[in-house]
Amino acid sequence: MRKMKLAILGTGFIVKEGALPALKEVPEVEVAAIFARPSSREEAEKLAASYSIPKVYTDYDELLADPELDFVYVGLINSVHYEYTKKALLAGKNVIVEKPFASAAREVRELRDLVLANHWYVFEAVTLHYLPNFAAIKEALPKLGKIKAVVANYSQYSSRYDKYLQGEVLPAFDPQRGGGALYDINIYNLNLIIGLFGAPESITYTANLGFNGIDTSGTVTMKYPDFFAMAIGAKDSESPGYATIQGEKGYIKVTDTPNELRSFEMNIRGSGVTTHSELNKYSHRMVHEFQEFARIFHAGDYERVKQGLETSVAVLETAEEARRQVGIVFPCDGEQA
Repeated sequence: MRKMKLAILGTGFIVKEGALPALKEVPEVEVAAIFARPSSREEAEKLAASYSIPKVYTDYDELLADPELDFVYVGLINSVHYEYTKKALLAGKNVIVEKPFASAAREVRELRDLVLANHWYVFEAVTLHYLPNFAAIKEALPKLGKIKAVVANYSQYSSRYDKYLQGEVLPAFDPQRGGGALYDINIYNLNLIIGLFGAPESITYTANLGFNGIDTSGTVTMKYPDFFAMAIGAKDSESPGYATIQGEKGYIKVTDTPNELRSFEMNIRGSGVTTHSELNKYSHRMVHEFQEFARIFHAGDYERVKQGLETSVAVLETAEEARRQVGIVFPCDGEQA
């Protein structure tokens, strides 16, 4: 089987600490190129040398014209995900785009329609959807009976928050770059809940807003027909990560951050037994998703592509409504037709 040939876009944290180390454990994928802005070429060349990447590009059009490349991986700041993904698609490339898929729900719907019309392969790199523990939780849900309450908390004090308090705004806290706790960290909680239960009927967002109007932490309360769910995300404070799913017959508890899903436990009321599951096979959480992307691509499993796109649309519609409620404005909001 020919390897899936991938170009990496970016040289930031998610590329250096995430994608490239994970891809070393995925022989089905070959990292064939890396792209950076001209000012970051030296950093790209260092990464290319460290990971034996044969090509370095600083011109995106040149990269997209490379006939050897099957996919591009968009590991850039949030605000350019839509632009770089769309340009790759129009050049005939398949795409893996880091979360969030885009900044506006209309952008995700547009890209979804473009992808489906041309039968391209596009994946949002939300790791948890491809972890064995996530699949096991989804399969176990019927054992809990009627669901009554769901809570997911991913709160991690950001090293960038100290600079923010001093008045220095880095991309993670910059509305012009699609930053904020909701889109950066709480997006994992939304993906967990919507991935398991679908889109909510309605939502309410309560947030702590900083001096430039960005959310440094917040809670999305989601109403479903028979239960409620809460997604708590913070970059200005910390808490042990967890998620709980409560049903009439028992509960499931994720015992660490929702983006990792390293383990979970399940207790069925009256059984007196709590079962623990640690089904993920790799220490690096991104290995499973890249393996699954390669499998889907080589197997032509297009239903999986469609499912992923529908989840991406539902998550961004929820996130966009949440930030609208608290007055967070992104540049894309001024581009409405």
